[in-house]
Amino acid sequence: MMYLLGVLIAAAGVALSIALHEVGHLVPAKIFGVKCTQYMVGFGKTIWSRTRGETEYGLKLIPLGGYVRMIGMFPPRAQDHGKLRRSSSNPLHLMIEQARQDSLDEIQPGDEDRAFYQRPVWQRLIIMGGGPLMNLAIATVLIGMILTVHGIGVIKPTVAAVAQCANVDVTDEDCAGQAPSPARAAGLQVGDTFVSVDGTPVSTWPETTYAIQNAGDQAIFVVERGGQRRTVTAELVMRDRPLMTPDGTVQVDAEGQPVLGQVGFLGATPTLAMEKQPVTAVPGYVGEMFTGTATVVLTLPQRLVDISQAAFGTEERDPNGPMSVVGVGRVAGEVADGGFSDSPVPLGDRMWFLVSLIASLNMALFVFNLIPLLPLDGGHIAGGLWEALKKGWAKVRGLPMPGPVDTAKALPVAYAVAIGLLGMTALLVYADIVRPISLG
Repeated sequence: MMYLLGVLIAAAGVALSIALHEVGHLVPAKIFGVKCTQYMVGFGKTIWSRTRGETEYGLKLIPLGGYVRMIGMFPPRAQDHGKLRRSSSNPLHLMIEQARQDSLDEIQPGDEDRAFYQRPVWQRLIIMGGGPLMNLAIATVLIGMILTVHGIGVIKPTVAAVAQCANVDVTDEDCAGQAPSPARAAGLQVGDTFVSVDGTPVSTWPETTYAIQNAGDQAIFVVERGGQRRTVTAELVMRDRPLMTPDGTVQVDAEGQPVLGQVGFLGATPTLAMEKQPVTAVPGYVGEMFTGTATVVLTLPQRLVDISQAAFGTEERDPNGPMSVVGVGRVAGEVADGGFSDSPVPLGDRMWFLVSLIASLNMALFVFNLIPLLPLDGGHIAGGLWEALKKGWAKVRGLPMPGPVDTAKALPVAYAVAIGLLGMTALLVYADIVRPISLG
């Protein structure tokens, strides 16, 4: 039951994100006087629609996208010295001309000044950028809610548990005949907060682990216990482990592999506490999410190769890689059902995890739609920026002002991109069925 609830929440989040994305196009288009004949969520057969004013609002069978139909998306064919260019029998040219003519046929008597291509460049940029910016706004609001209302897990330099022994095999829980852990032998207790390690002040757990890593065989700790400070000395057990940096990240070599080294083992588990963050922390977290998502998009070709190897071979799926709506639904179901953790997770925390999943989805929609290729919004934005550059250059040089950039010429590329997107979607759906990403 909870699994199904998670899937339904994810589906509703996807649908609402797409619907609001299209609202981001629709509202500025109407404000700037562009005639919008359709606002649709989904593709394929229309399952519901209502006409309000001059716009038909509706839902389609396949909820994997949406669109706002604006009249005059493509400008008329350019003229050379007052004469139309000669027609061509080239199939690509014919396709472009047919799309251009279909766009112009949408302009009915009385709508001659309401075409999209007639709007100033800055208005067209706002209209086409409104969709991605809406997804960015959704992601920012959701991340803000998570940080300020729920909080995030912060690892504190306070002891939550003390290991009973120092087994060579860290997975062995049997302490029979084993020496006590350094933390237990030193007398560390649950609730002790580390103040310094070998005279180096520490205030975070990464600083504490870094100091222990570089302490050698013995470390002197100052801890706060019951409002008083105590000094304890621990004889550390040296083990081969990944080396850490002062900020808590793993050191990696030139090939991106963890760097191993002899580090001291103490046997004290830190405390994980939920802390609400100030509003001022939101931009930083949103920026990190944007950077991570952009990295995925920029490395998408290689990631698709990796997904193919996982789907048709024996490779493991990257849990931070792209997935389809099928994968999003499966992850949401796992989260809601609590199957992603060995220990019980409160229902409230599971719901907040779903909120973060929808926030990540909206950030992905924001970044992906900025790719400067048609039919994505970024293709229209790139065309508008190129037109602004051309007009600015003509104004500086005193040349005749050029007309709108003919985005219809990019239609062959748009169709190729669309085919590529369909192929990518099919691959991701197949991979999410046969080799799904699991958070367990």
